[in-house]
Amino acid sequence: MTPAEVLTYDLYEGKEAAAALDTFLPTYEEVYAEPPYSEAPSDVAEFIEHYQIHVQRDRMRLIIARDGDEIVGFTYGYLLPAYTSWWTNIQEELPEDFTREDGKRTWVIIELAVRRPWRRRGVAATLHAALLDGLHVERVTLTVRPEPEAAPAQSAYKSWGYRTVGVSHPWEDAPFYTAMVLELDGEPAQS
Repeated sequence: MTPAEVLTYDLYEGKEAAAALDTFLPTYEEVYAEPPYSEAPSDVAEFIEHYQIHVQRDRMRLIIARDGDEIVGFTYGYLLPAYTSWWTNIQEELPEDFTREDGKRTWVIIELAVRRPWRRRGVAATLHAALLDGLHVERVTLTVRPEPEAAPAQSAYKSWGYRTVGVSHPWEDAPFYTAMVLELDGEPAQS
């Protein structure tokens, strides 16, 4: 058995996901205090505000990985709504048929984080697979810090089948991110 297989992966949706914030917030703070993120308390407060909005999104789901009572990682996402501005944040011009959303087409992964002692053990891949399990969407999208600062994450996403579609700059003071897409053609996701 791999280290990732001995962990438990718990799914939270709707109100359960909203109530689970305090469960994984210390893991968020630990992971994102590290470079290249180096988040301060104000960044964590902003994450909390965003999370409280995200849990209200259609089909939002959260997966928490545990080793006994210890949280080792988490991931969450939701369906992009038809009115999303997600694709307008991309610096490159994308075809209209690519950016069209109907509220069922695209799943977005907002966070996928694993604590340092558990990295390179298959936990991220298992979290990813659990998050997408049973989804019937055409594609999955996410943003990640560019290489070289997030080379391990970029490498993992590429190995799972994601391709780069451009550079995302979601707000004026935000860093630039690499925007990636995994095509699923409406089939359940595999990792």
